Amino acid sequence: MNDTATAAKPRKRASLSARKARSGWIFVLPFVIGLAFIYLPLIYDSIIFSLAEKHNIAGVGGYQLEFIGLKNYIYAFTEDANFTKYLVESLKSLGLDIIAIIMLSLFVAVLLNQKMIGRTAFRAIFFIPVVISTGIIAKIAYDNALVQAMSEGNIDMGGGEVVSTTSDFLNAMDISIMFKNLGFGTALVEPIIGIVGNIYEIVNRSGVQMLIFLAGLQSISPAIYESAQMEGATGWETFWKITFPMISPMILVNSIYTIIDSFTAESNQVMTYIAERENDTKGTAMSWVYFIIVILLLAIVGSIISAFVFYQRRSE
Repeated sequence: MNDTATAAKPRKRASLSARKARSGWIFVLPFVIGLAFIYLPLIYDSIIFSLAEKHNIAGVGGYQLEFIGLKNYIYAFTEDANFTKYLVESLKSLGLDIIAIIMLSLFVAVLLNQKMIGRTAFRAIFFIPVVISTGIIAKIAYDNALVQAMSEGNIDMGGGEVVSTTSDFLNAMDISIMFKNLGFGTALVEPIIGIVGNIYEIVNRSGVQMLIFLAGLQSISPAIYESAQMEGATGWETFWKITFPMISPMILVNSIYTIIDSFTAESNQVMTYIAERENDTKGTAMSWVYFIIVILLLAIVGSIISAFVFYQRRSE
């Protein structure tokens, strides 16, 4: 009788969250298989390559590896001045780039989220820089003298006359004098001048972040804004009390994305320098040093921003 009761006992069904988790694993299974059988062996070979010195075999065309430990890593920090110089310059410019890109993309996303005529067309226009900065179009733009001049701030007008577009604009506005009159020190003026001088690159790299912010803004329930208006909240208060906390998870996502995009861009000097030494064991060691620094920076930035992120509960 006990066996009959046990057999008749209904089978417990998995919860909805468990079924969704299994479905998620099905979607990521191709990536997991590729990681296990393709990428992990390549990563292992890369680590071994960075810990050795390569000796070419004459007449055969191959090479032999001699294990030398951490000498290539020590060389990257102590003997290769270019690597450390490019690395420090990249880290210095990264902080300003993140702030400028996040602020610009959030500002544009808030504007494009308003009800206005031609809103779809404006969204497409602001996303065009993302399209033209990828693939073969990016290669054409990279070789274009006018685009390079706009990026560098110098345009050759012919006859040896060079016009500095950024400098002329800054001189016309006289940002330095303006900020001094407002009581700000030079420590704030120089970063702002650097952002203005790099505005072409910042706008090109803000398209994806703008779309992420726009998706976050559209996910906020209009009823929350209606309740705030009924309570007499101003637009400034609504932004800081409702909009900003609700899209704080998007700020974290965009910050992580911007860091990765900055460190892997073709214009990054460190990436270019490492790519020039792709067949060198010292270059492989530099790439691993660069990778570890990026991971540590992502962990630091992620932990700092996560402390201020607001996550709305499902029951709220």
